[in-house]
Amino acid sequence: MTKDLLKGYWRYLKLQRGMSPNTLDAYRRDVDKLLHFLDGEGKSVTEVTLTDLQQFAAGLHDIGIGPRSQARILSGVRSLYRYLAMDGYVEGDPTELLEWPTLGEHLPEFLTPAEVDQLKDSIDVSKPEGHRNRAIIEVLFSCGLRVSELVTLRWSNLYADERVLRIMGKGSKERMVPISEMALHELENYLPWRNSLKIKPGEEDFIFLNRRGAHLTRTMILIMLKQQAEEAGLKKTISPHTLRHSFATALLEGGADLRVIQALLGHESIATTEIYTHISMQTLREEILLHHPRNIKAHSK
Repeated sequence: MTKDLLKGYWRYLKLQRGMSPNTLDAYRRDVDKLLHFLDGEGKSVTEVTLTDLQQFAAGLHDIGIGPRSQARILSGVRSLYRYLAMDGYVEGDPTELLEWPTLGEHLPEFLTPAEVDQLKDSIDVSKPEGHRNRAIIEVLFSCGLRVSELVTLRWSNLYADERVLRIMGKGSKERMVPISEMALHELENYLPWRNSLKIKPGEEDFIFLNRRGAHLTRTMILIMLKQQAEEAGLKKTISPHTLRHSFATALLEGGADLRVIQALLGHESIATTEIYTHISMQTLREEILLHHPRNIKAHSK
């Protein structure tokens, strides 16, 4: 029963919710944690009560899983029970009254445009991948892409004359994103090395390739950025997502409307985009503390 029920759920997530393989894997891991707990309780998925779920959540805390990871796991469990309730497998959703772990406000780190330039300028372009890595950084910062969108970026989705990229985002949702002149220039500089590669069959349309002629993975991008940040002398923790945050923050501080930023990032909800207002306010507060005459007088006493 449980196996058939879950098959239907995975099919629903893939076909109706349009989830990517990576997201599906994350949901499977979350549900597996719940199934392991239920095995110990001698209960099936359809017999679960709010009390059972509270015990499950408490168990996550007890084994040292942090609040943010707890929230993600419980979100996967809630998605399952919404599906079960919708399809009539359970009467009501037992997760409705389940309390979520308290999360402190987390402001993602970002780079200023000057720090992005510092990161790029630290790259040795005499090395084979030098121009490629500069292009990766510039495209991430100029277009605000997710790393999964960057590694699957194709030449056929780049409209250089119109300076636009067609991006297939989360849930197979398509959006158009402008690409800067500087990003196009970095891609042009990268082309001679790319054209010298022996490209694997089926990989010809991918923009960013490794030395073996295959498209890059998310892990490769992460490792490259961490190494480059160290070489650039940047003390911030840098990942591909840092450059996406930097893109959004630069737009907001430049006066862009939050709804425009939401569309460019491919956020389904404006609430996700609103985190950048907190970043901007933090920056403004620091500027006031440094430069406002009332604060300058206070510091000089």
